[in-house]
This record gives sequence, structure tokens and C-alpha cells, in this order.
Amino acid sequence: MISEYTPVENTMIVSNSHHGERIAEYLHSVPFAVDPLELYTTETLYAGLDISRPETFSQCYDQQVYNHFLAQGKVTDNPMESLARNLHDFCIMQSAKRLLARYDKCQVVAVMGGNAMRRDDAAYEKVARISKALTERGSLMVSGGGSGAMEATGFGAWMAGRSEGEFREALSRLAAVPVQEDQDYLAVSLGVIRDYPQTRYVNLSIPTWLYGHEWTSPFATHIAKLFENSIREDTLLTIAYGGIIYAPGRAGTIQEVFQEAVQNHYLTFGFASPMVFLDTEFWTKTTPFYPLLVDLMEKGIYKNLILSLTDEPDEVVETITRFQKNSLVRV
Repeated sequence: MISEYTPVENTMIVSNSHHGERIAEYLHSVPFAVDPLELYTTETLYAGLDISRPETFSQCYDQQVYNHFLAQGKVTDNPMESLARNLHDFCIMQSAKRLLARYDKCQVVAVMGGNAMRRDDAAYEKVARISKALTERGSLMVSGGGSGAMEATGFGAWMAGRSEGEFREALSRLAAVPVQEDQDYLAVSLGVIRDYPQTRYVNLSIPTWLYGHEWTSPFATHIAKLFENSIREDTLLTIAYGGIIYAPGRAGTIQEVFQEAVQNHYLTFGFASPMVFLDTEFWTKTTPFYPLLVDLMEKGIYKNLILSLTDEPDEVVETITRFQKNSLVRV
């Protein structure tokens, strides 16, 4: 039985029992802190990586935790491993809440979209420009922390405050290595971070080791990496009071469309937030979920949805900004 938790010492003080000693021993043996005191950063996740020596990737903190996660099972039958993961995720979420508390709720804006989006895709640039502009206007941009649209969100926020020329130069460097399978995919990101340091603006990503085969984007200044993907998904949709921007994506993005629609329909958190769909062709023809939502609204099956559809980044920014200015919700 656990009687006291002491996060400063990263230890459990347990009752005098063999079972308690086994729990404490296991919690000390896992390759991650079960009680992290702050959110991750690129430096902490990739600690141990020498980018000039790709073979060192297996030694970095992020990969060691992922290897352990796979070895124990994505869904573990080991109660002590489950306890370790749950404690870790609880502490990470507490740190995330402290960051969010610095913002008006409606300043928090999320982007959802496919991880397969290439860096040389026009949609990648659009998402990055939207994220940059909203960050400069005071929003805290949030993403799932992976590649594609998620990385574009972090990249745009990272380049907040930079000139158009700097933005284009950095984007062209990324676009030259467009997909995650390219050997220099992470290296070029770290090069952009080195040459364009960010000291003023922040952004948050919430990745998961469930998808640990993806690079965790280094462009987030604060990284709430979790074991439980269900917590991650729910958190992304819950904290984005300022609205969610939907870039083209596949099954996961479409799932998030309807999860957010349910929250808005029931006014789960007291009011509805904008759902902004980027790419008319995609959302009306390729995967025609936008007209479906409109139809369901007209029939009264869904209520309280604030829907908009556009191809223009500036219109996305203005829609979100207008909502934020009209909102009186405070933390």
C-alpha cells in the first residue's frame, strides 16, 4: 500500500511489506521518471543523440523509453508497469495544466491533420503560416507532436516573430527533406532550430509513445509526451477552447472531427468553439464530411456547431481571432 509520494526525490515511501518494496524497486527500474517535474523539451527527449552519428539514436532518452514500452506491451498486463505509466502521465498532465493556466482559455488553439503531410506540400506551408500568425497574436498553438500537419503547427509557432524571408528560408530547408523516411529528416529540423532560436514564443505538443515510430517534432517548446493515447486525444480536443483547425488528414483526423462535434453539441464545457476546415476540395469532395456536418446541423441532429470552410490561411486566422475577441471566458 502506497502511503506517501515524494516527487522531489523521485521515490515512493511505502509500508513495510514485501509487495511495497517490489513496487518501489520496479518504479526505480523503468527507463523514465515516474514523476517528471516538468514537461519535456527537445533537449530532454533527444538527450544522448549525436545527430552526426545516426547510430546514437538508439541511445537517446525517447527511443529507450519507446523500446521499453514495446517490450512491456502497448497494453501491459503488468500492474507495476501500468502504475509507472499512469504516474508518469499524471505528472506530465499536471505540468501541462500549469502551462495552460498562463493563458486565457480561448487563447488555446489546436491543429488536427494528417501525419503523412509532406513538408513540400502547399498544405504544410498553410498550416505553418496560420500557426505563426496566431502565435504572434497571442495564441498558444497545440498539436499532437508528430510529423505532417502536427510538425507544421510547431514549426510555424517556432518561427513566430521572424521575417517573411526567414520563414521562407527555413521552410525551403525543411521542404528539401520532405518525408520522415529521409535520413536527414530530424537533422534538418534541428539545424533550423539552431539557426533560428526561439526565446519569446512558446507552443505545446502532446505526442504519445503509442506512435513512437514517428519522430517527436522538435519544434515544440513544451512537450507533454504520454503513454496513454486516449488521454492525449481527449486532452487535445478538450483544451482547445479557442478553436480547432482541421487540415487534410485520414482516419485519426476524421475521428477528431466528430469527437469535437459531440463536445460542442452538448456544450460540454459551457460553450462551443470554432471548427475551421482548411482545404475546400478535401473536406467537400475527397472526404465530404463538411457538407455532412452542415446537413446534420440543418436537421437538428447536431446543434451549437460553429463551422467554417476555407482555402485561405488569412481567413482561418481572422475566424479564430474574431472568436477570441468576442469571448469572455477566463481561466
